Amino acid sequence: MCRPESKNNNNKWRDLGWMGLKVQKERVGSGLGSGIGSGRCRMKIWMIRATTSVLLWTCIVQLTALGDMWGPRVLKGWPSCFTHDSVSRAMDIEFPSSRSALLPPKRVYKNNGYLMVSCNGGLNQMRAAICDMVAIARYLNVTLIVPELDKASFWADPSDFQDIFDVDHFITSLRDEVRILKELPPRLKLKVEHGLLYSMPPISWSDVSYYKNQILPLLQKYKVVHLNRTDARLANNGLPPEIQKLRCRVNFSALRFTSQIEELGRKVISLLRKNGPFLVLHLRYEMDMLAFSGCTQGCNSDEVEELTRMRYAYPWWKEKIINSDLKRRDGLCPLTPEETALTLRALDIDRNIQIYIAAGEIYGGERRTTSLSKEYPKLVRKETLLEPSDLRFFQNHSSQMAALDYLVSLESDIFVPTYDGNMAKVVEGHRRYLGFKKTILLNRKLLVDLIDQYNNGVLNWDQFSSAVKKAHARRMGSSSKRLVILDKPKEEDYFYSNPEECLEPSNDLLSST
Repeated sequence: MCRPESKNNNNKWRDLGWMGLKVQKERVGSGLGSGIGSGRCRMKIWMIRATTSVLLWTCIVQLTALGDMWGPRVLKGWPSCFTHDSVSRAMDIEFPSSRSALLPPKRVYKNNGYLMVSCNGGLNQMRAAICDMVAIARYLNVTLIVPELDKASFWADPSDFQDIFDVDHFITSLRDEVRILKELPPRLKLKVEHGLLYSMPPISWSDVSYYKNQILPLLQKYKVVHLNRTDARLANNGLPPEIQKLRCRVNFSALRFTSQIEELGRKVISLLRKNGPFLVLHLRYEMDMLAFSGCTQGCNSDEVEELTRMRYAYPWWKEKIINSDLKRRDGLCPLTPEETALTLRALDIDRNIQIYIAAGEIYGGERRTTSLSKEYPKLVRKETLLEPSDLRFFQNHSSQMAALDYLVSLESDIFVPTYDGNMAKVVEGHRRYLGFKKTILLNRKLLVDLIDQYNNGVLNWDQFSSAVKKAHARRMGSSSKRLVILDKPKEEDYFYSNPEECLEPSNDLLSST
């Protein structure tokens, strides 16, 4: 036996560390018997330490799991769709980028095939599409290959998925829902490289029955199916609640930007916060937007001709002959910088507030932004806030630039989009999720009519301002029901602008019910 000796013994004690166990120090020159005894002693001590270490480690893991279950969900890498407060705290400059080591358990299921997808459009159109494709892959019990991003559209951004999003987080944070791989297994990859691939565009605004009855049999037959267009391919409404909530989870948690984009976003927000509150103006008045929409209000004849040539140059912009005046009166054009200045002033936006313009180059340059900068002198852009060296790696990467604007838009005190494009809609929904942050949703059809009446002297300033404020009193991004129009998905509210299945009702809605 290995026994500690009495305190009167001159032998020294050896402390074995955090367990506080002590054993008799081996005597120098001990015989063979004592050597064997001391060997057995050391073996027992080693066994005690190993067993205790295992037990303590098990306790730590269990306590961590309990803390993860009952503690603030923002500590998770994949927060629930119902944790706005915790997510808001994480988004307070510290975007949801805490690199949690805790991973959800892998979901085990019979794989029905491999789904490849090629996204089309700008960043936020692709973002929504990725959310849809994850939900579809989960519903069909297939393996999703990391989506391919659009490199052939007008923006010609060469960025891959991993250049914009944290691909490893995307894969691991969703592993309890769907298996995601960076590429096909070697045997299937070789077949695809030899052209053996079934590729097709799914039908727009389809419900899950379409994917179950039409796409799943193709996956089971061909093993690999490639969906070559992904914009708006899943219905806004009429889907199972778990599908809607998974779309939210992907959008608000799994699609995390790269650390490089997040760090630069923090820098921009910090620079803005030093000077007080700020408003983000998504001034959608770039050349491509005007050419695509055919809206030429305020443009001179040379600019109108240039925009028309551009519209005809892109075959996928199908609408060619456009009546700009009629489209504007129908509220289908982005507000001009001049119209935007009048609108902000009518809404009593403080002229001393910082206004961050989240957009590309404004068509017409300073000539078109003069009235806006006159009314609101604290106009800033990422290019004026940051050093050229900060944006060096973002140049000619429009999607990465858009990702930076997205982060700043989420953190702004007020968000005002001048057109309801994809970024405006997705940011609107994300800000609702973060606690119904103030988002002014402009009624363009009404506004252009009021602006024309004011410019023509029909309304004085007080009448004009009062009418604008009254029209937008309940258009500030608070709780509301998503408008559903059967068989007209393009005219109803977009899921990502108001993902109500994932939102807690605000006090405004509760008080009105």
